[in-house]
Amino acid sequence: DTATEFASICLTKGETILGMRSCQDQKKHGAFVQPAIQELMQETGFTLSQLDAISVSEGPGSYTGLRVAMASAKGLCYALDKPLITVNTLKIIAHAALEQEDQSHPNAIYCPLIDARRMEVFMALYTPALEPILAPEARILDQESFRDLLANQVVIFTGSGAPKLQAILVHPNAVFSQVQHNASHLAKLAFQAFMNQKFANLAYVEPFYLKAFYSVPAKK
Repeated sequence: DTATEFASICLTKGETILGMRSCQDQKKHGAFVQPAIQELMQETGFTLSQLDAISVSEGPGSYTGLRVAMASAKGLCYALDKPLITVNTLKIIAHAALEQEDQSHPNAIYCPLIDARRMEVFMALYTPALEPILAPEARILDQESFRDLLANQVVIFTGSGAPKLQAILVHPNAVFSQVQHNASHLAKLAFQAFMNQKFANLAYVEPFYLKAFYSVPAKK
C-alpha cells in the first residue's frame, strides 16, 4: 500500500500478520517497496514462490504512489504466476477506523477522507459492515459539508483529509478518528476476497485514480 503518505507492506498467513515494513517519507515510497519485500521475506523465512496471492491498495490516492504499488504487485504476479487482489483505499481506511472504534458507535456511518490538496478530498461512505453507501468521489469541503447526513446520524470521519474537515465542522454527531491505516488492514480485506476467489484481471487492472491527472506543460 503506497496510496497515501504512509506506505507499508505486510505478509500474512490467513488473518495472522507475520511481519510488516513501513515508510513515512512519501518521496521515498518508490525506493522503499522492493527492498522492504526482500527484507520481510528473509525475516519471516518464506520465499516469494510460496505466496498464494498478492494484494494491493488500488486507490484513490497519490498518482505516483498508486503506480508504484500497482506496478510492483503486477510485476510479482506475472513473474510468480500468482493472482492479484485489489482493494479500494477508502475501504481500507474505513476498516482501520472500524477496528479502532470497537463498536463504540455501532450504528455509525464511516466516512474515509483522503487529502487531495487545498480543500478537496477523495471520500466515500460505508456502513459498519463496510457496505458502500456512497461510491468514491472527489468533494470540496466547506462548513456545510455533511450537515444533512449528520442531522440524524453519527458519522466517523477518518483518513488524511479528516483534519481539514475537523477544522471547519463542529457537530455533536461528527466523530473524528486519528487511526493510521496500514497494509495489515488491506491484508484482512484481501483475505476475505481470497476466500471468495475475487481476483483482478491482471492484464487489464489499473490504479483507481478517481480523477484525471493534469500536468502543467513544460516551458520552452
